[in-house]
Amino acid sequence: MSLITINYIDLSLITLGYLAGSVSSAILVAKALGLADPRSAGSGNPGATNMLRLSGKKAAALTLAGDVLKGFIPVFAAKLLGVSELALMLTALAAFLGHLYPVFFHFKGGKGVATALGVLLAAYWQIGLFTCIVWLLTATLLRISSLSALTAFLLTPVFVLLFFNRPPVLSVVTLITVMIFWRHRSNIKNLLHGTEGK
Repeated sequence: MSLITINYIDLSLITLGYLAGSVSSAILVAKALGLADPRSAGSGNPGATNMLRLSGKKAAALTLAGDVLKGFIPVFAAKLLGVSELALMLTALAAFLGHLYPVFFHFKGGKGVATALGVLLAAYWQIGLFTCIVWLLTATLLRISSLSALTAFLLTPVFVLLFFNRPPVLSVVTLITVMIFWRHRSNIKNLLHGTEGK
């Protein structure tokens, strides 16, 4: 399968995926509830974990739901339209990249964990469910958000390799994992020094 198989409908879905991913749930929730801008408070990350620390469970839950849905909806729509697996996974990647580098917010976004879960659940629910279970188990045991995300996504490509070993799926999931680790590099440094917050 090659890029030659990408048509105008596929390109439209990939573009819409990126635009959907570029909508920052944390910023919208903060504005709607009159809360502090997560980009200038706490860790500075516009994500659910920072919202939890700054503004509590309601704001964090709304942010989490928004971040998952903005990944899920465009990919699920692409799947309903019956696009090729390559186009489906490129739409997933575009939505994920939109969260990391949002066009509406000067290309400064979050770390991508919730949006990645959304795109995985939409593309292949088994992969998303596996990632969620590993995340929840690690979070329950260790109560460190960053470590839970890193553990879950470290194992996700292995799961894909075992059960969905097709080039578009494995390539995109591996790339998402690499980028999540890159976005968590400061957290990894804190984990290594034992200073990461719970």
